[in-house]
Amino acid sequence: MFHPEGPTFVELTWQALTSTSAGYDLLAPKFDHTPFRTPHEVLLQVADVIGPPGSIGNALDVCCGTGAGMIMLRPLCNDEVVGLDFSEGMLAEARVRFQVAQGSAPGRFVQGDVREMQFEEAFDVVTCFGAFGHIQRHEQPGFLRAIHRALKPGGRFAFVTSEMPTPASRMFWIYKGFNAVMRVRNKLMTPEFIMYYLNFTVPEILPMFEEIGFTVTLSDAVWERRDYKIAIATRV
Repeated sequence: MFHPEGPTFVELTWQALTSTSAGYDLLAPKFDHTPFRTPHEVLLQVADVIGPPGSIGNALDVCCGTGAGMIMLRPLCNDEVVGLDFSEGMLAEARVRFQVAQGSAPGRFVQGDVREMQFEEAFDVVTCFGAFGHIQRHEQPGFLRAIHRALKPGGRFAFVTSEMPTPASRMFWIYKGFNAVMRVRNKLMTPEFIMYYLNFTVPEILPMFEEIGFTVTLSDAVWERRDYKIAIATRV
């Protein structure tokens, strides 16, 4: 499942027994050798949808992790790429990787919680990859309002999602089983470790975007025979 340099089962178990932020601090040095990192090929497809190199001024990657989204955005930006994450360990890895990435736009790294960020009409593009599982359902409206505030009028929020798998599929029950285990863990242990699958699927999430003030377009994409959606939510 993992690269030989990736985390062991014991390390992953220990991560899951800590808090969400502390767990990612522990995982950070090996995160890029796990399947949790959004594949480079998928990020390149998102970049093609956003636009050509030098086509935007600045961008924000929320829950930036080790910087994969920031690295994808750097050639597209003329001004600045900002990465926000609550894990200092992940930000430390992102700083190292961004230094040698293609592009000339400078990077800025902010430690903080995306649900509490206070950017106001600051960015042409906001992205988020592989982090929706950390946003609980009751937090989703606040999360999207924060993204909406951070975008300039006409700015775009780009992300990757999928349709909800059917109950007839194997993955549906794997994800449901994982979520059930995490709910039991979080009832029995503190601090919580928040990670739930099947969040932000389409079309279920689209009415919330429209209510907050986005128009959403979806593009079909495929990676390793898996279908997914590239979403562009434009601030009205």
